[in-house]
Amino acid sequence: MTYPDGKKMIVGDGLKLWNGCVGTVVCSIEDDEYTPEHPRDQWAYLKTGVLINSSQTGLIHYHAPEDLFELLERKREPSGHAR
Repeated sequence: MTYPDGKKMIVGDGLKLWNGCVGTVVCSIEDDEYTPEHPRDQWAYLKTGVLINSSQTGLIHYHAPEDLFELLERKREPSGHAR
């Protein structure tokens, strides 16, 4: 999945979902990437999309990116190398 600007969305990204709501990508199902708190065996059945955890809304599954998504912080490069 990508952000509206074309950047790849990866696990660990901090993003703005909409004004006043931020979250963190905790699973990229199509890339088969999961966090220990949200393991593959619990979420792979969804087949596509990402899971984003937000303190304002909780856990949300998105099949496609929203136009308002904005990358705020990237902790690692898409190749998996730490920053």
